[in-house]
Amino acid sequence: MNEGIARQVADTDNQVSGILVLTPAESKRLIARAVVAMPPVKKALEKGRIIIANGTTTAFIAEEILGRPVSKYRYAAGYIGEGKLAVTPSELRMEAYVLVDGRPVDVPAKEIIREFEAEDVFIKGANAVDPEGHVGFLMASDRGGTISMAQGTLVARGCHFIVPVGLEKLVPSVSEASRKCGILRLKYAMGLKVGLMPVVNATVVTEIQALRILAGVEATHVASGGIGGCEGAVTLVVEGTDAAVRRAFEVVEELKGEAPVPVETQ
Repeated sequence: MNEGIARQVADTDNQVSGILVLTPAESKRLIARAVVAMPPVKKALEKGRIIIANGTTTAFIAEEILGRPVSKYRYAAGYIGEGKLAVTPSELRMEAYVLVDGRPVDVPAKEIIREFEAEDVFIKGANAVDPEGHVGFLMASDRGGTISMAQGTLVARGCHFIVPVGLEKLVPSVSEASRKCGILRLKYAMGLKVGLMPVVNATVVTEIQALRILAGVEATHVASGGIGGCEGAVTLVVEGTDAAVRRAFEVVEELKGEAPVPVETQ
């Protein structure tokens, strides 16, 4: 056996695996911590601009950056809850956080994005992700909402476009889903009628990428769902060195018990 093959066999022999479960809220916290640890985000926090677009997952990211609680419901724009598609009432909705050199500034996202340069960061959660890494954003506004406002600038200028999204939102094809939706196409709806904007060039961060960033393991999505609070949960097999897999379990144990995001009434 030549030296290269022998090394590969030895490396394989040193690998271990484990299986873990994340509820949707735990996944949001995991992904948030991974996003904050990404080099482009760390760099922009030191010097640069960051927009944390409205959403529940992005509210977790805002908490991790700012070090204080953020209402997930009030930070959302649109959401799926109580069996329907809905939006947070405008009188309750928080403005998106805009950070310059790591500090919140009182400038609307639609204005600061005009100043964006290549190293600046736009973070927005998605409603769908597919096996190809394409993501989709539901739109209750017939003019496209936040994603419509931002996407052209981000793509034209080559800015960092980071999309945190849990695997509970996995769909077979974002492209096909987009073709089926449309505010004026849908005749009936449970709640709001929506379109779905597909995006193919974002940096997507699911639980798989999050565990790679935070623990150095490779994760495989092996099951979904559950009961007793694990509805929507994802089950993952993680592989790596013994130290890396133990670290992955430590990372997940630290966020176990994260409370589900409630629909607030006032």
